[in-house]
Amino acid sequence: MTTPSEAELRQGGSPPEGEDLEAWEAAQEAAKLLSTLSKEITPTRVAMAGAVLFMLITMTLSGWYWLLPRDAVTVETQYMQRGGHLMMAELHNDGSRAITEVVLEIEFQTLEGEVLGLMALELREMKAHTSISGDELEMMVVGHTVWDEYVVVVDVEYRDYSGSLREATWTHTVGVWSQEIFNDKAERHVWPFD
Repeated sequence: MTTPSEAELRQGGSPPEGEDLEAWEAAQEAAKLLSTLSKEITPTRVAMAGAVLFMLITMTLSGWYWLLPRDAVTVETQYMQRGGHLMMAELHNDGSRAITEVVLEIEFQTLEGEVLGLMALELREMKAHTSISGDELEMMVVGHTVWDEYVVVVDVEYRDYSGSLREATWTHTVGVWSQEIFNDKAERHVWPFD
């Protein structure tokens, strides 16, 4: 059985000789439907459908970022050799809920574990999508050579959106370079997967 061409389908009339009438009528209906659809589907409508799909994806992702309960705590620590050992830190709560009972301690130690300097911050609450820095998170350690290696110990503790106590500790060796930046991310917890 041969398939009729598009021109033959548009002619209407009766089927060519040797073709099944039912198949020919089905092909005629398909041609009419295709013709109707080609008039209704325009580039403008395709672009509008793409824009709507993009907006739905964006809304879904922003819902995850702003609404779904999750915690995302990061401590950014910067070490510099400037007439001694200068350290600055910033605490980020990129989660969608506030964290409470926040304790951040950063120690500057020798390789043997002797504490040469300590900076600490305690907060009762830290709102979602906020960052904290300032004088409490800056430390200058003088009187120790910049030619040796040292250890920076970053310790953070907080209660997440569910009231669970979360703790994390990171250790970095410094002194090889005159400036280093560390971004330490606590383990992420997202409802309902947690």
